[in-house]
Formats: sequence, C-alpha cells, structure tokens
Amino acid sequence: MEKKIHYIPAIPRRLEKEVAIYCRVSTNDMEQLNSLTNQISALTRMVSTVDQWRLIDVYIDIASAKSKSPRKDFVRMIDDCKKNKIDIVITKSLSRFGRDTIDTLEALKELGEANVRVIFEQEDLDTANTESALMISIVEGIAQAENESRSENIRWGIKERAAKGTSKLYDRKCYGYDHDEKGKLVINSEEAKVVEKIFEWYLNGKSILGILKELEIQGIKSPMGKDKWCKRTIDVVLSNEKYIGNVRLLDSVTGGVEYLVKENNPPIISANVFNRVKAEKKKRSNVIKNEEETIRKEKKYSSKK
Repeated sequence: MEKKIHYIPAIPRRLEKEVAIYCRVSTNDMEQLNSLTNQISALTRMVSTVDQWRLIDVYIDIASAKSKSPRKDFVRMIDDCKKNKIDIVITKSLSRFGRDTIDTLEALKELGEANVRVIFEQEDLDTANTESALMISIVEGIAQAENESRSENIRWGIKERAAKGTSKLYDRKCYGYDHDEKGKLVINSEEAKVVEKIFEWYLNGKSILGILKELEIQGIKSPMGKDKWCKRTIDVVLSNEKYIGNVRLLDSVTGGVEYLVKENNPPIISANVFNRVKAEKKKRSNVIKNEEETIRKEKKYSSKK
C-alpha cells in the first residue's frame, strides 16, 4: 500500500524589529527623576504591544536643553543606529529628543540615512509616514516658541518675587553668614570676626595685598577652605552691603539695580564703617572717571609710609 505524505508548509520567519527607547530629563531632582521613570514605563508598554518589536536598549540622558550640556547616551544611540543595531527609536516628544529645530532635524537626517524609523509618542508623529518631516519642523517650531515663552514667564516670576520681597535670592549665603532652619540668614560668629578684621585692616591703611598676607599669617582659611585668599574675594567683602543688612538684586541683562531691601538680615558691621571703607576705596582707586573719559592716576596707592 502506497504511503500518503502530507507536506506541512514552513512557517514564515517573523521579521523582528530592533527597538530602542530614548528618554531625557533636565535635572536629577526627584520630580524630574519621577518623570524619567514614567517616560521609560510608558514607552516600554508601547513596545510590548507590537509582536514584531524587540526592545534592545534604553538610552537615558540627564541634561538640560542648553547647547553646551552633553548628551552621552544620545550620541551613543546615534552611533548604534549607524552600526545598524537599531531599526526603530521611540521617544516621548520632540522636546525630549532635540534641543531645538535645527538639532532635531539634523538628528533625524542622520537616522533617516541609516534607515532608522523614529516615533514621537506625544505628538503621534512617525518618520515612516511621508508627511512627517514637514510636521516635525512645524511642531518643533511651536515647541521652541513655547520654551521661549516659558523662559520669559520664569524671568517674570523672578522679578515678581523680588518686588514682593519673597525671593530666595535675598537670602543667598555669603561669608559671615549661615542659614537657619527656615533658610534665613544668621550670623556665623567666627566668620563675622574675620569680616570685621578685614574692614578694620582696610581702614587702618592696609592694602588688599596687605590684608591677604595678614590672613595668611594668622592662618585664616578662605571661604572655600583654602590656605590662601584671592584679591577678588577681599574686594567683594569690602563692597558687600549684606554686611550692613541690605541686599541689592541686579538685573542679569542690564546690570542695573532692580531692588534694594534694607534690614534684610542682621548686620555684621555698621553703616558708618561701610561708608568709610567705600570712600577710602574711591580715594585709593587709580582710576578717575569724568563725563568725557576714564583716566588713570600716575601713582597707585601704597600702604607703605
């Protein structure tokens, strides 16, 4: 009896796509790290819903959108794409992927040349769709405008808090002060004695270099804990109104005085001493300013008699 043979067709091999996730947050504070965890979790679930996708790596950067901030994992991801290790990159949004329009489109061009598909989950954009390139340019432009608006709002908020006297900038710590449990300035008695000495030495005729030598002789550490102080530090101490209890906040763009708060913190020296030092500094300066020009004196101040 002739045997019957049943031929079973081979199951076609499933074509898997190597998928990578890219996530970025600006800082490593708790709120941002929670956002990072949520990004990874949501995108991982997204990958798991497609049978043909296989997650091979998650690239993570903690870096701001500023151009100088390094993004090591982003660079590593681009490199892996060029080596044909990745078929698809999934990221939360355009703002997480690129720093600005140019940065985003340059990266997409590189990935396109490597035949890598990029999916932006939040904007529902996919470079596999022919019209996505134009849409990405438009949406990224909108995102950049929103970021600029957000920066403007932050600057406005800083000015508003300064105007109301609630800005934390008023209580930035400097040499001679510590923070109490509420973040307010309180006098550090040991450092305050040094501040008083610096003002006293200056009024007694010592130059800034002379004060530096005196501090070194007495073994007094600098604010950074070093054996030697720098000239700039002494000059800042002698000019800082915080030592008489006042704080000035300057506009970071114009440099003009925006706000002056008096009696912000306990003083270390008297206003009389501060004003005498201010007058003495002007007297010793070898620079003379008038309405027409700035000129220098022929002789510099010397503490030698």
